Amino acid sequence: MPSFVELGSSGLKVNPIGLGTNAVGGHNIYPNLNEETGKDVIRAAIEHGSTFLDTAFIYGPGRSEELIGDVIKQMDKRKAVTLATKGGHHIENGNVTVDNSPAFLKKTFEESLSRLQTDYIDLFYIHFPDENTPKAEAVGALKTLKDEGKLKAIGVSNFSIEQLKEANKDGYVDVVQDEYNLFKRDAEKDILPYCRENNISFVPYFPLAAGLLAGTYTEQTTFSDGRAKNPMFQGDAFKQNLAKVEQLKQIAAKKEVETPHLVLSWYLHQEGIDVIIPGAKKPAQVLDNLRTHDVSLTEEEIEKIRFIFQ
Repeated sequence: MPSFVELGSSGLKVNPIGLGTNAVGGHNIYPNLNEETGKDVIRAAIEHGSTFLDTAFIYGPGRSEELIGDVIKQMDKRKAVTLATKGGHHIENGNVTVDNSPAFLKKTFEESLSRLQTDYIDLFYIHFPDENTPKAEAVGALKTLKDEGKLKAIGVSNFSIEQLKEANKDGYVDVVQDEYNLFKRDAEKDILPYCRENNISFVPYFPLAAGLLAGTYTEQTTFSDGRAKNPMFQGDAFKQNLAKVEQLKQIAAKKEVETPHLVLSWYLHQEGIDVIIPGAKKPAQVLDNLRTHDVSLTEEEIEKIRFIFQ
């Protein structure tokens, strides 16, 4: 079993390889999801120690939280699991808006408690910033929930550096979640240094860049989902990106490891990144993600990978 790491200064200690669960009940994200398979994914994670589960209200919406809550209750494993969820989306008549007002955050938090069938949440993120609510005021609402014993750690997601600084004015933010991968390293400019300076854990999402960093695509691969319109997957840019991934595959082959595990391990070697949350659609993928623990990287290898994607 790997050494556990602390999320910020929250006191929460977790396996560095958690589980992103948008494919568990996230019917609005992935078509044709099987809910029983989704439950099996959660069971596999818990049984094999990948007990930091990352979900959100918007996955479903609400259904991911419900399925996770069902499994944890059936297994009687609440104390063994670190639950992270996100809120702040308001849905009315099919329209989705973002609301960070203290009253709404408290309301959506209580609804997440109910769906997860628990009386506390380990980590709650403000999923996206809104345009109107002062960020420190929004975080202050979560601090109230923390003081009441309903919440253990406070997070923000998709915040700019300016919004993060405002949100953390009183030092209450424990975790930041933002998009980060070898192709998208903007966080290295300001957010990651700020996190390191303020003892905030950074959790990257889309770590494998919609599968591009997994090393399975070729120039002949075509896409019918959102990737079809993503510039990273089109024309010369796609060819150049595949050439970079080919260099990764060569490093992985020399080390006799899989390319995705090499990539995920590289993230965990970056100061400030304490935890990763790769997703899984099948139980076997949960176990596969955990093989990242078997990869060790030298400083030379870390810098070589950094240079390829500079």
